Amino acid sequence: MKKIVVSALALVVACPAFAGNGTKHEKPTVWNMWNLDTYMSVGIGASYINLNYNYADTKESLTDMIYQGHVAFGAEVNKTLRMELELSMFSELKDNADFGAVKDVEVKSQMTNLLFNTYMEFGHFHTIRPFVGLGAGVAFTDISHTVAGYEEGKSSTKFAAMGALGLTFDMQRYAIDVAARYNYVDVQSGLHDFGGDIGIRFMF
Repeated sequence: MKKIVVSALALVVACPAFAGNGTKHEKPTVWNMWNLDTYMSVGIGASYINLNYNYADTKESLTDMIYQGHVAFGAEVNKTLRMELELSMFSELKDNADFGAVKDVEVKSQMTNLLFNTYMEFGHFHTIRPFVGLGAGVAFTDISHTVAGYEEGKSSTKFAAMGALGLTFDMQRYAIDVAARYNYVDVQSGLHDFGGDIGIRFMF
């Protein structure tokens, strides 16, 4: 499933089926989809992740500091609103906990999120503008635990949501976004990710 998602996103980015002239930038854009100015963005960041995990009729919170990255393809609807399809990748969560009588259980979790995001910018500043963002989609998760050298795991596809608050530094042909982000995944008893990232958007 993840290979299909990655291939589909790469195809969308690599094949500009709609061409035309943009209207919101000083220079014409190379791509134009339904008269919306398109862009591609990449970003990296770090976050604190918390997974509420159930094992042996006991729930414990597993935590770790991880890295994350994302790529997205989107379009500006107007001067303040933009929408995008984002693929987010997270490094592995790894932590140990005691679940009742079962001691020192090692839990690992990896996930990749596919989200549809909407961002709204505020203010009339030409270069620096605050923004808020909301997104929803699916998370592809691989979660496993190891007890006495025996590993057992499960892969699943679950609902995911994202919220963001940040600043955009608009340079006309590209923009830099600095944001605090929160991700939620409806897996186990809930996975929560709090972090920050910096990204760059290239206007086409």
